[in-house]
Amino acid sequence: MTEAEQAGRPTTGATAADGTGGTRGRRRIGVLLGVAAFAYLLDLVSKLLVVAKLEHHDPIQIVGTLLQLEVIRNRGAAFGIGEAMTIVFTVIAAAVIVAIARIARKLYSVPWAIALGLLLGGAFGNLTDRLFRSPGGFEGGVVDFIAPAHFAVFNLADSAIVCGGFLIVILSFRGLDPDGTVHQD
Repeated sequence: MTEAEQAGRPTTGATAADGTGGTRGRRRIGVLLGVAAFAYLLDLVSKLLVVAKLEHHDPIQIVGTLLQLEVIRNRGAAFGIGEAMTIVFTVIAAAVIVAIARIARKLYSVPWAIALGLLLGGAFGNLTDRLFRSPGGFEGGVVDFIAPAHFAVFNLADSAIVCGGFLIVILSFRGLDPDGTVHQD
C-alpha cells in the first residue's frame, strides 16, 4: 500500500502537484494564514489611514480623473447594489470564512493556499467593517476609497477577493485541486 493510500488520499487519475515527487507533503495552512493575515492587515491599515486623512475631504487625483482616492461608506455590494441587504452580505462573508476553514483541512496545494488566503483576508477585512464601523452590528458601511473612472469604488479587501477568485478559476481550469492533485482528463 502506498503512502497516499494509507493517508486516504486519492491516487487514481490524479498526480501530485506540489513538487514532492509523488506525495503531497504537508498541509499548507501556514501559507493560507500568512497570506490572509497580510491581505487583512494591508486592508485594515489602508482603511485606517484613508479614514483618518481623507474622509470629509475632496478626492485626491492619482491619475487625473481616471484614478482617484475618494472615501465612501458602502453598505451594499459592488456599485452600491443592495444597500438594504447589509446583513445578508455579512452572513455571506461569514459563510465564506467557514467554507475556507473546511477546505483548509485538506489543503496541500500552495497555489490554492494563496488563493484561499486572499479570499479569507478580504472577507475578514470587509466583515470587520460591517461589524465595527458605524452604525455597527452587522450593518456597518465598508470603507471604499479606490475610485477608477466609470467603475465602482473599492478597497484592498475587494481586490484580494477578486484576485483570489480569479486564481481559483485558473486553478480549476488547470485541474488542480486543493488537496494537491491534478486531474488528467
